[in-house]
Amino acid sequence: MRDLRNDRMRRTGVREERLRATAGLRSSTTLSSWRGLSGRRYIVGVHPLNLKELLEVTDAVILAVSRDETGTAHVVDSALAGDRPSAEPRTRWLDAARERGATELHIHRLADTEARRREILADLRENADQAS
Repeated sequence: MRDLRNDRMRRTGVREERLRATAGLRSSTTLSSWRGLSGRRYIVGVHPLNLKELLEVTDAVILAVSRDETGTAHVVDSALAGDRPSAEPRTRWLDAARERGATELHIHRLADTEARRREILADLRENADQAS
């Protein structure tokens, strides 16, 4: 039965799944989760799409996200944040994501190694060949 459920989740692709545990909280919009292609779930912090916020992020997986008219989130682009933020490349990435419609940053900080962050990044990329 679990295998059938996992196959079904893999077919639906990468998607945001709001956290039910935070539904009644005032700050519930600051946390969310994403389901990867593998079916694994990743908790993210939701942040404004701005350079100041982006330059403070280290050792994380970053999703640039847009929302359609129904409120459904879509990953516009994704990237890894290393341990030393560099303003120029991050500014270019942020500008490109904004031009493609991104309005939020979803940041996953719970992976403890770069190898694990790379695995998560690949899992959250619907079309790995098109993401930067």
